[in-house]
Amino acid sequence: MDGLAGFLLAGVALTGSPGPATLSLTATGAAFGTRRGLAYGAGITLGMVAVMALTASGFVAIILALPGLAPVVTILVALYFLYLAFRIATAPPLAETNSDIAAPSFAAGFALSLVNPKGYAAMAALFSGFALLPQQPAIDAILKIGLLLLVIAAVNIAWLLAGSGLTGLFRDSRSNRIVNLVFAVLLLASLAAAIRF
Repeated sequence: MDGLAGFLLAGVALTGSPGPATLSLTATGAAFGTRRGLAYGAGITLGMVAVMALTASGFVAIILALPGLAPVVTILVALYFLYLAFRIATAPPLAETNSDIAAPSFAAGFALSLVNPKGYAAMAALFSGFALLPQQPAIDAILKIGLLLLVIAAVNIAWLLAGSGLTGLFRDSRSNRIVNLVFAVLLLASLAAAIRF
């Protein structure tokens, strides 16, 4: 396992860099607080396990090779991200504890992972670029999934906490609305960058 340190470093860099999932987690933390964002973060994390399994098995490559499917998937992904950006932009200030608006759910986080193009690109790079146990490909894939699950969980908690830290600075409704709008725009910009990638 000579490549373990490089694999972990690449895992942190690829999963921790700003992208749709990390930015939406930060926005969720800023808009709803850490406690209300934990289920969403758990959904994103476990959704990435599904992404890893789909990528490692080659299923994603087979599906996207079907003629005409890639543009349809891109449109569906864009629509979901527009919906998520709208939810973030219209979230009430955290100080409004009696708000009827619910924080993003576990299912929403899981779905985000499944439609996040950056997640598939990162997993493809990590699974094809490193061989921790080259003589045992099945165990190699399971080991990578386990290690990446730990990395992704830590990264997601850090992004959620970073967002929650912003709420202390922006308790009034006007400032919080600006923060929410900025995160919504950044989420859409990260999607545009990921789709081009």
